[in-house]
Amino acid sequence: MEEGGSAVRRWEDLDNDILVRIFQLFDVFELTSGIAHVCSSWRLACCDPLLWKTLDLSMLKSNFIKIPLEPYVYVHNDSNMKLTRVLKISLNLSRGYIKTLIFHVNLYVSDDQLTYTAERCPRLRRIVMPAWNRIKKTGICKAIRTWKDLESMTMPCIANPPYIMEEISQNCKNFSELKVMGPFDVYFAETLVSAHLPKLKVLSLRCSMLNKDALILILDGLSNLEVLNISHCVLIESQPPPAPKKVITKLDESILEKASRLREFLTCMDDSCLMCQRTKDDEGLMRWYKYEEDIWKDDEVRSLAL
Repeated sequence: MEEGGSAVRRWEDLDNDILVRIFQLFDVFELTSGIAHVCSSWRLACCDPLLWKTLDLSMLKSNFIKIPLEPYVYVHNDSNMKLTRVLKISLNLSRGYIKTLIFHVNLYVSDDQLTYTAERCPRLRRIVMPAWNRIKKTGICKAIRTWKDLESMTMPCIANPPYIMEEISQNCKNFSELKVMGPFDVYFAETLVSAHLPKLKVLSLRCSMLNKDALILILDGLSNLEVLNISHCVLIESQPPPAPKKVITKLDESILEKASRLREFLTCMDDSCLMCQRTKDDEGLMRWYKYEEDIWKDDEVRSLAL
């Protein structure tokens, strides 16, 4: 076709590399909105690995209400269906190329949704986990067994951490980074130390309630650790009952000496610090929904920030 003496190219004839560069400007909702069905060349571009290194679902939150029985939340059907639709389309287009998967901290993913996702992300290296409520032990264990290349996990606090650390130890031989978003007690520290994770080099416990004995266990027991972030933590010391837990406002010399072997020991225990104050107000279990939209993504460790 000619117009004004010059040939007019059709959209479907646009060079694939140019299409991919345009589509890189789109978010996951735009990529899954139907543009892959425009024509065969657009679908080919939508499946390009460059678009699917990261599947970022951090803008997707569940519409839910709290209930008194497990799993303690009821997710509205529309919210559930929206997540399922986005997962199915994006995982179909990505063709197994996703290496980083980011869920919102307040997204309630079901066992079936997690399993479906894990099976289609065999190359995954980094996972930012959603809320645990609707995920059973069998579901997360099955997912971790699929992620043989997993190197980094950001996870909400969990009451029974051993089975997760054991699965990571057995299946993820290059695992090197962990971020725990919630209270970190002696039980969790003992679990982490006893798990065989020789390549674990980065640990972030920021904005949590941190037991002093747990901190000492980490410093003594994780010999290969290089970076430890305890910024904005409420550091507590257990005392014989019925005495209440004691809040520590300053790190003592013994802890600083133990931490001196680390490449980076990141701390902030300043009363004038807004995040320190928020952690105190929330008693070490951050209620992220109260604060700025994406503040939960922050981390002083650059490789863990989103």
